[in-house]
Amino acid sequence: MLTNILAFSMMYAETESGGSGGLLSVNAGLAFWTTLTFLILLFLLKKFAWKPILKALDEREKKIKESLELAQRAKEDAEKMMLENKSNLLRAEEESKKIIEQSKEFAEKLKNQIIDESKDQAKKLIENASAEIDRKKLETFEELKIQVANLSIEIAEKVIRKNLDRETQNKIVSNYIDEIQKN
Repeated sequence: MLTNILAFSMMYAETESGGSGGLLSVNAGLAFWTTLTFLILLFLLKKFAWKPILKALDEREKKIKESLELAQRAKEDAEKMMLENKSNLLRAEEESKKIIEQSKEFAEKLKNQIIDESKDQAKKLIENASAEIDRKKLETFEELKIQVANLSIEIAEKVIRKNLDRETQNKIVSNYIDEIQKN
């Protein structure tokens, strides 16, 4: 419809002017129809297009505002999450330090306990060995006493049998002691 009006106004303008006129010449009919066409176009735009365009612009503005708000909220949430992650990381580092410290303390206690137990076992082994040595000494001393007694008896028997003089008895005892030392 608009194109028909424009075409009609152009044809009317050509017939009115007779096809002649300069660039700066004013044609009243053409001005009337151009103004009328503009006003009709303006009315039609206002009636049919202006409200949908404004509505679309308003909706677009609302969507942009909502998007900006969502972006702002997302940014705030991301910042909160970063702070939480940092605090969680700090807590995890503190806990790991505590665990390491506790492990070191436990290892130190265990080391000391093992050393103490080893010392106790060594002490017991030394005591047992000393007791065994003392027992062996006593056994050896007892055996030696028995041997000395037996030797004394044998020497006495030999001395009595021979009934010899003192010098001969000393020689016999000396010889016998030398024989014992050789064995």
